[in-house]
Amino acid sequence: MSDWPGPLVLAVAGMAVVTYALRFLPLAFLARVTMHPRVLQFLEYFPVAVLSAFVVPLVLAPEGRLWLSLQNEALLAGLLTLPVAVLSRSLIVTVIAGSVIMALIRVFA
Repeated sequence: MSDWPGPLVLAVAGMAVVTYALRFLPLAFLARVTMHPRVLQFLEYFPVAVLSAFVVPLVLAPEGRLWLSLQNEALLAGLLTLPVAVLSRSLIVTVIAGSVIMALIRVFA
């Protein structure tokens, strides 16, 4: 049996090509299209909506069931991060603050 990782390299390269194509092709076609301002306004909320869809279940049910307690580290970090989100209105600032808050809770709890 050969030690050459050919099938693995081909699989990774194939996945890279497919991933790049799925991201590039819509941008290439839509770059020439002028979208209605309402559509652009609607699309502005996609990053926040997708992030919320990932984060909310992890915060409210970190072990697979609803856990509304301050013993829930994720919920506590989320509650402490909420004012940062409201005041900054910046997704990246909120994510960084939430990460730092969660790290501090885990270090000092």
